Amino acid sequence: MLQEWRDGDPTMQAATLAAAIAADLRAALVRRTRASLVVSGGRSPALMFAHLARHALDWSRVQITLADERWVESDDPASNEALLRATLLRGAAAQAHLVGLKNAAATPAAGAAEAWRTIGAMPRPFDVLVLGMGDDGHTASLFPGSAGLAAALDESAPPGCLEMRAPTAPHARLSLNLAALLDSRRICIQIRGAQKWQVYQRARGAGAVAELPIRAIVRQPRVPVDVYWCAEAEAGAAP
Repeated sequence: MLQEWRDGDPTMQAATLAAAIAADLRAALVRRTRASLVVSGGRSPALMFAHLARHALDWSRVQITLADERWVESDDPASNEALLRATLLRGAAAQAHLVGLKNAAATPAAGAAEAWRTIGAMPRPFDVLVLGMGDDGHTASLFPGSAGLAAALDESAPPGCLEMRAPTAPHARLSLNLAALLDSRRICIQIRGAQKWQVYQRARGAGAVAELPIRAIVRQPRVPVDVYWCAEAEAGAAP
């Protein structure tokens, strides 16, 4: 099931999405001893994280991890973990348990295996997965044209974390594979701007999943997907 939510501006979008995530986590904590949240980095979610941090939850029972991460130290400006610590893990939300992807392994490939040993112990299915989408249709670090994409998009593979590389970006990355992403109770996709809306509409149509990897999420029937869009593009992004 796929639902679309349209908001007039980024603040409204951030507030709407944060409230939906908080409601799902609150419901999960009624049913289970712990709740799990998987989020993405990038420009779009920072404002939403700030809104989410202000919601009243038993944050000490919430475990948070990332859908993907650059192979950089957690205090690097390019780190998604650094973004989370600066925007979400504030105030009462600082009590949440963050499971980072970057670790002390010698290589990204070894680091991916080590990351999954930790993430795999989190409560699953994940209660909420929040994804973004690039102008090229990538999500998490599943980029069109990247080496290893076919293996990462193999829904029949065991859930896990893989080393991935964007065709034009400088850093190696870690990313949950499609099987891990779909091991979720609900998926939220946050996008902004007319260009990304057009890419999303293309992704809903016919075509190869490898061309626009977000297709693997929006065209699958197993997990409910909510798409949150607002017309205002991200700062620095194409209109």
